[in-house]
Amino acid sequence: MKRKLLFIVNPNAGKKISGKIIDIIKKEFPEDIYYQIVIWKDKNHFKEVLDILHSQDYTDAIAVGGDGTVNQVAKSIVGTNITLGIIPTGSGNGLARTLGLSMNVETVIKQIAKGNKIKIDNGTVNGIPFFCTSGIGFDAHIGNLFATSAKRGLQSYIKITASELLKYRSKEYTLKFNGEEIKRKAYLITVANAGQYGNDFYIAPHAKMNDGKFHIVVLRPFNFITVVGILIKIIRGKANESGHIETFTASEVTITRNQKDPIHYDGEPDMQSEIVEFKCIPGSLNVIIGDNFKN
Repeated sequence: MKRKLLFIVNPNAGKKISGKIIDIIKKEFPEDIYYQIVIWKDKNHFKEVLDILHSQDYTDAIAVGGDGTVNQVAKSIVGTNITLGIIPTGSGNGLARTLGLSMNVETVIKQIAKGNKIKIDNGTVNGIPFFCTSGIGFDAHIGNLFATSAKRGLQSYIKITASELLKYRSKEYTLKFNGEEIKRKAYLITVANAGQYGNDFYIAPHAKMNDGKFHIVVLRPFNFITVVGILIKIIRGKANESGHIETFTASEVTITRNQKDPIHYDGEPDMQSEIVEFKCIPGSLNVIIGDNFKN
């Protein structure tokens, strides 16, 4: 079957260089592979984009944007035969990095044209699909603040995180998985389908996207003295070696907390109830990978 690609461009994502990227696609993408480009103008317009994607026999949906754009496109094709490709323009680009895709536009266009692909799992959090990480606690709190920030980009995210890092207080949680129940006071709990949040910031360095399991990462309370050591471990891809971090594996986990509170899925914030259910769906999404993909 010949490939037929639809590039779905979010003009407001990340670095706001969509016009330049469209020009590069037209210049660099092979003429012998059929493609079209559609601009995703706003949330209300996305249904029209999906109608085009699903009604015209496209084989590949190429998300051009940040993690939110990628999640939106990916969850619209999960469970189908359509393959996800990514041209990353966001501040984190977690899924693109995990799949070994280049952050250079010209290079990633060549990787998309090459079309090497695999199947990966996806997770759901209270029924909402995610593909890299989802979680509760501090990272969900930051995601909620970042979503309402006037400034976007990595610098803004770092500034908000630094401001809140020692102000945020750990909370009590009950986790049920693999037939067991444990209680933890945690600063954050990340349910990882992939190892990183983005920017090669690995919270679950041994997580794999095609093993049918999550890595459930519990970061216990810490103080000003120990925070630097924890961050160094995470930056070096050795979060699992920190004495403040516990990691469990399971295909499903239910987390109960004391009140309705933020969650995040692939960095996108949402408010959810006291009970948060995570499920792993094996082999649910076809994705294009780069030459640097490591299983």
